[in-house]
Amino acid sequence: MNTEELLKELARGAVDIVSREELAKKLSSGRKLRVKFGADPTSPDLHLGHSVVLTKLRQFQDLGHTVVLIIGDLTAQVGDPSGRDSTRPVLDHETVADNARTYTEQAFKVLDQSRTEIRFNADWLKPFFASPAAGVSDFINSAKSVTISRLLEREDFRARLKAETPVSLLEILYPLLQGYDSVAVKADIELGGQDQIFNLLMGRDMQKLNGQEPQAVMTMPLLIGTDGEKKMSKSYGNYVALNDHPNDMFGKLMSVSDALMYSYYELLTAEDPAAVRAEHPMEAKKKLAGLITARYHGGEQAQAARAHFEQVFSRKELPENMGTFRAGKPGKLSYLLVAAGLARGMNEARRLIDQGAVRLDGEKVAEDIMFEPRDCVLQVGRRQFRRIEK
Repeated sequence: MNTEELLKELARGAVDIVSREELAKKLSSGRKLRVKFGADPTSPDLHLGHSVVLTKLRQFQDLGHTVVLIIGDLTAQVGDPSGRDSTRPVLDHETVADNARTYTEQAFKVLDQSRTEIRFNADWLKPFFASPAAGVSDFINSAKSVTISRLLEREDFRARLKAETPVSLLEILYPLLQGYDSVAVKADIELGGQDQIFNLLMGRDMQKLNGQEPQAVMTMPLLIGTDGEKKMSKSYGNYVALNDHPNDMFGKLMSVSDALMYSYYELLTAEDPAAVRAEHPMEAKKKLAGLITARYHGGEQAQAARAHFEQVFSRKELPENMGTFRAGKPGKLSYLLVAAGLARGMNEARRLIDQGAVRLDGEKVAEDIMFEPRDCVLQVGRRQFRRIEK
């Protein structure tokens, strides 16, 4: 393909490109370009929202370019303010390190490992918080050139200040830290979600201040989460993780609305939108769930997940294979939920009961009853089952 054809192909689905002329120039240079993408490991999971950008990165790799995947092990401890109406909770180093270990394995479900360079931004950002340290002067000189008024151009900062919601100094520094990642890895192009445009443009500013050619910037649409309201996010709990169990992945995708389903087809598959809309919505949704589950778990697992879904939900049958837990003595139902691995703690267990998400032998439980050991099926939500034995 010539440069114009390449640009058209790569720009498909993008929201912002800054600038098309610069991107075209880089593509026509004949160089192997360094295409940057950063992810803060704020939870153990990458999700389908990340896959929108990862898939575009894979396009660059298939054209022979190198993806620089930055694991934001330091910036995760600061907290990205993008799209937030409140300060993110601060994560400790151990939590971030544990989360980061799973990121590369999950990213390679989409990316070509042989054309991916993994970097951790604590390698160059941590010295900025120690003294003396090599590179500190470069960062300080760059920071001196970025004004507070420029940082407060962010729409999310302006909204929070207007609402008199606190904005921390660390959050103000975050765009500089992410922007300096582009300097450290000498990025030619940076990709991110459309809510990242300010941070990505800051990368261009930081490169200019450090005598580098500014990166081209490309943003991709945000995938709405399974709740149908907010963007898919680990923080909001409305996500489908790339390493979800096949049954869970299939089931979560079947839970989305019909309108959201068509958006998922557009952003996550190469299917023809007109052909999809001609299908019955239920069949189209099963096809979507099957396509995505097969992508991350293989066709056989996707078929099994569909069969499980149809058995449990379409025909209202119990799954053939479910975990078993032996209840040895009487106790509160909330305790049983935790002990059987259906809730992470007592507070969550009580909340699930209050929300009407817990059933015993198909009957909804309205309160935290005293459970007398007996043979029964304990169910949480639509996808979690345990066979209880006395």
